[in-house]
Amino acid sequence: MKDVKVRVLFRLPESYKIMKVTIENVKGLNKEVKVFIDKKTMNSHMDVKFEEIKKTVNLKGFRPGKVPKEILKRQFGQAIFSEVLDKVLKDTSIKALEDNKIKPAGQPKLDLKTYGEDKDLEYVMTVTELPKVELKSVENIKYDEYSVKIKTDEIDKRIKEIAKSQNNFTDVAEEVKAADGNSVVFDYKATIDGKDFTGGEGKNTQLILGKDLFIKGFDKQLVGVKKNDEKIVEAVLPENYPQKEFAKKKANFVCKILAVKKSEDIKIDDNFAKNLGAKDLVDLKFLVSKQINEEYQNSLDKLSKKQILKEIENFKVDEIPGNLIEEEIKILAEGMSEEDAKKSRKNFEDVAKKRIKVGLILNEFGEKNKIKVTEQEVQAEVQKQLSMMPGQEKMVMEFYQKNPSALASLRGTVYEEKIINLIKTKARPNKKEITKEEAEKILKEHQKQEHDFNHDHDHPKEKKAVTKKKIDKLKTKKSKETSTKKVSKK
Repeated sequence: MKDVKVRVLFRLPESYKIMKVTIENVKGLNKEVKVFIDKKTMNSHMDVKFEEIKKTVNLKGFRPGKVPKEILKRQFGQAIFSEVLDKVLKDTSIKALEDNKIKPAGQPKLDLKTYGEDKDLEYVMTVTELPKVELKSVENIKYDEYSVKIKTDEIDKRIKEIAKSQNNFTDVAEEVKAADGNSVVFDYKATIDGKDFTGGEGKNTQLILGKDLFIKGFDKQLVGVKKNDEKIVEAVLPENYPQKEFAKKKANFVCKILAVKKSEDIKIDDNFAKNLGAKDLVDLKFLVSKQINEEYQNSLDKLSKKQILKEIENFKVDEIPGNLIEEEIKILAEGMSEEDAKKSRKNFEDVAKKRIKVGLILNEFGEKNKIKVTEQEVQAEVQKQLSMMPGQEKMVMEFYQKNPSALASLRGTVYEEKIINLIKTKARPNKKEITKEEAEKILKEHQKQEHDFNHDHDHPKEKKAVTKKKIDKLKTKKSKETSTKKVSKK
């Protein structure tokens, strides 16, 4: 490709005068954007800033607001120029990219050629442009859309399991001895070497015999007790006992048996359903059917999504930016030795290209369809993550609060899901109604195929979801935020 130079003149809002922009194609997607702002425009920015600080500065010998400009210039000129320079670089670089429809793949680098007080500003912005993506009609995408038909006997079986787990215990006669599966209610007072200890007393403690959930070997010694019995149980306190000084000590528990109860089958009727939060038994069956369906549907939906992403890999992208490929390879090689990473380089490069390509296409589709992610949607995703880690909600919330990149990754997840869902509405689904057994078979086969493929090809696992994180990273607005930290002032 021959180098092409284009001279563009345009006016920036209000305080800017004329900015000259020259675009030069260096090689492929790499471009150099040369920007020139005359010293008159730069001086006007300096004047505005001087007027701002003039109102607030207090210098001995001058009334507030009456400090001459020359005095201010000597005192604050360098600091003000640095501030003005940073703002002009940010505003003009963004404007130059926007007006020339350049979407950068990563952070542009700025190299200052001419700058200073009472001087023209000239700089060169080196940028790798995102490639142009030709979107095929998504109507041509084919994927399997599964719906799982749940049989009546499957629903009844699940409801019986729920009923069995409810632990419906009723008192037995006083002369009946406790057996495995019975519930024993008791008070206890324990001692170590005849002395009381912290935590060695309990009231109305209930154990289901045979589950061994209290102290190891404890409930076995309660087999055969009756109501009003007193039973001494010997047990060794666990290693993780809260008071460390008593851990692994042998204790004697004097147990007063208050009740022995046996499990009764729960009658599955409308009352049972209402106790579980349903309107009646018919409603409970509907809810259980929906629950079983969702258990399989989420995994099947992921298969459909993979089919869509596989189809998208066939879309045309002329060139993948080299800097994005290198960045992705680093992610794939995280945690590997330098030697192993070098051996896997070719494989990583192929995977990186596919991931970035899919990310670019999805992002283009998202932008063309004006898909946005709201703050409410991000917070809903955070709540979803919290619900998946019960008991650790505070820790997870603090993690997201302290790691903006993790929150950005969640935003990318939501963005991608919205894109995929829109594609589904436009594509050509092959609708399949399958049984629970067929769903299990499909998922099992897919899992085996994935395992075999990863093993045979030394394929990197999905430890980093590129099309979730990259999409958000490639979004135009974020990419256009150039930073003056990377400026080299020659």
